[in-house]
Amino acid sequence: MIFTVYVKPGSRENHFEKIDSTTIKISVREKAIKGQANAAVIKLLSKEFNAPKSLITIVRGHNTKIKHISIET
Repeated sequence: MIFTVYVKPGSRENHFEKIDSTTIKISVREKAIKGQANAAVIKLLSKEFNAPKSLITIVRGHNTKIKHISIET
């Protein structure tokens, strides 16, 4: 399944909010430096969906706030 994820890096706390069935809004504490925010997003999605991190990949948007993320089942 592919989700559209809106990411807010550098937030005060990590936060996960499901907007609809394919859209998610995530705030992470890590800044968008050297992939730190991307790693935090994958870690948070892994926790929320109870899936291993190896099954979660960023399909599009490695350097933007709007990402398309695939979670294999």
